[in-house]
Amino acid sequence: MTPLAERMRPQTLAEYVGQQHLVGEGAVLRQSIERGKIPSFILWGPPGVGKTTLAQLIAKLLDKPFYQLSAINSGVKDIREAIENADKQNLFKQKGAILFIDEIHRFSKSQQDALLGAVEKGIVTLIGATTENPSFEVIPALLSRCQVYVLQPLNKEELIGLVDRALAEDELLKDQDIRIEEYEALLLYSGGDARRLLNALELIANYREAGKPFRVTNALVRELIQQNAALYDKTGEQHYDIISAFIKSMRGSDPNAAVYWLARMLDGGEDIEFIARRMVILASEDVGLANPNALLLATTTMDAIRMIGMPEARIILSQCAVYLATSPKSNSAYMAINEAMSLVKQTGSLPVPLHLRNAPTQLMKELNYGSGYRYAHDFEGNFVQQDNLPEAIDGKVLYEPGANPSEERVRAKLREDWKGKYSY
Repeated sequence: MTPLAERMRPQTLAEYVGQQHLVGEGAVLRQSIERGKIPSFILWGPPGVGKTTLAQLIAKLLDKPFYQLSAINSGVKDIREAIENADKQNLFKQKGAILFIDEIHRFSKSQQDALLGAVEKGIVTLIGATTENPSFEVIPALLSRCQVYVLQPLNKEELIGLVDRALAEDELLKDQDIRIEEYEALLLYSGGDARRLLNALELIANYREAGKPFRVTNALVRELIQQNAALYDKTGEQHYDIISAFIKSMRGSDPNAAVYWLARMLDGGEDIEFIARRMVILASEDVGLANPNALLLATTTMDAIRMIGMPEARIILSQCAVYLATSPKSNSAYMAINEAMSLVKQTGSLPVPLHLRNAPTQLMKELNYGSGYRYAHDFEGNFVQQDNLPEAIDGKVLYEPGANPSEERVRAKLREDWKGKYSY
């Protein structure tokens, strides 16, 4: 039997729910559709908000040949075959085919490269769908040829409307005496995902007794779905969204939000070592030299949760999250290594100054390897100015101390030690 979510798939723009900023009257994508000419574009948004449906509707409204591939099970061969078929359609019917690629972020660089020529020549109009940020997951050459449209999760009123419409119009449900008395559990379970919502409704409706009224309450929903109403998918986009919220809350010095997102992950069964690893990274990337003890606590947290395990590990993770959130912040070490890596790419393999080279053999000594090197501990304060960078980039500042008490002291010392050499 066809699932309810498929039976209720919109057939017209009037039936399409949500995304009015794109397809409402006067909206940008709606105008392109009405003009009969759409650009190649990528739909970026969470699951179940209408990406596939919108692509299919556009092809139907514009009377275009429609080819659909899923990045999960399609390769370069499938892409080329779809493009060849589209090209034949163009020759014989003069129609610009639409190539829809679901989960385009899963395509490798070579697979995405295979699309470039067809998109550039107009053989196909590409519509990609992704739950991941296209800026990171789609190659720049392809991204530059596509518009990006952001789809939003469906709101409460839209989701309730979907449920009510399904009960009123679906061929299998409309004649049943089903009434939703409480929507909250259904909506919470769906997480803004229309497909998930309709699947849940269908599951619940299957428990009705023929000929008897069926009343849906929050308690019934929780009982029948047999899982916590909180949405958390360890292998999907929620995994990335929630860890992102956790990291950004600590970076933003918000301990309340940090422990909330931590709780969401723990409640969903997230791997506690994954959480701890991310805190170790943040301790260096975002707290850094403003509070060097943060890295010590984060690495100790990693060791401690391995020894203790759940449920007590939640306390240790919470302590670390609160500590990191309330610590002063500095990304100076992070920025320094990024700047240095960029400089290496720009300048290539610059020679090591002779006085810094190792001289284990007599020949190397004769070639002046190590000659003129000054041993810092031979000087007062265990410091002496000398050139430690390649000559071509001598005096280049890569580490810029942050504006916090700890690094202001570092800045003062660097300024004193390296005056005339580095501009601190």
